[in-house]
Amino acid sequence: MRKNYDTTIDVLRLISIFAVVLIHTTTRELEVTHYDLINNQISLFLNQAARFAVPLFFLISGFVLELSYRENENYFNYLKRRLSKILLPYLIWSLIYYFFIYTNHSEDLIHALIDGSSSYQLYFIPSLFIFYLIFPILHKIKLKKYILIVLFVIQILILNYVYKYFTFPLPYPIAVAVFNFFVFILGIYLVRNINDFKKILNKIWVLLIPVTIYLAYFIFKEGFNRYYQTWNVAAFYIQFRPSILIYTIFVFGILYFIFSKIKINFLSELSRLSFFVFFIHVIILENVWKYLSPKNDLVFFGIVSIISFSVAYLIHRFLPIASKCLG
Repeated sequence: MRKNYDTTIDVLRLISIFAVVLIHTTTRELEVTHYDLINNQISLFLNQAARFAVPLFFLISGFVLELSYRENENYFNYLKRRLSKILLPYLIWSLIYYFFIYTNHSEDLIHALIDGSSSYQLYFIPSLFIFYLIFPILHKIKLKKYILIVLFVIQILILNYVYKYFTFPLPYPIAVAVFNFFVFILGIYLVRNINDFKKILNKIWVLLIPVTIYLAYFIFKEGFNRYYQTWNVAAFYIQFRPSILIYTIFVFGILYFIFSKIKINFLSELSRLSFFVFFIHVIILENVWKYLSPKNDLVFFGIVSIISFSVAYLIHRFLPIASKCLG
């Protein structure tokens, strides 16, 4: 199988970043209403519909690693090549958030770096490091359909436990890796079977759209109802639950189908800014909220997104050295 770079993944990465920003802006709106979900159902729906963001990141990561893996590459050269792109930006931004943005910490700096707690958007990066470390082992495994089905069932059982009890016995970042091992492996599997995957999408894409919309609505109602049953905000904050796993797979399928057919070059270019936006958007969010306090979800989301991407563009355009350090 000949591996080629897939620009469709760039667009999916960009959409994931927008979804992350939407989660965080709507979360702020829900917080200030003291979680009055009854009178803020639009905010909750947008928040829940965007919950595919982090699982999709892990799926994309597995996809990209498998697509770009060099068969004869030394393990340490592989780690150097992969980690050099995310380790330094992660460390720098963690220090920025730890010492200048969110300074009231319950953990020391070392623990904050290990579990990504310097800022709330950083938590999944250490788990990504875990997948980077073990990927060469996963790459050697022959993934059959029955193995994928077994792993899917195991993942569903784990996520069901998490959502039922709002807890898990393993610490971050190991827990987050456990919550996302299936989507990461699914990304690997799809690269190996990409032609079959595309054939399936061509046959069922009409069904994917209504099912995906229904799943978004189901997740919204699930979070809404469970919150008023438990009075625990984890009911809608937790994005690691069976419904969101299934939803993420459908979101990936429909988005991959659309953007493999429709090539929009500027979206692929914009995707190059997404890693920087991931890191900086929380700082932008805090300042937009402090000085403007937008009352409309989409206005808040739009302002934070535009400013974040504008800053990212200016840094990449005029300070390319800085962009290598900052994402």
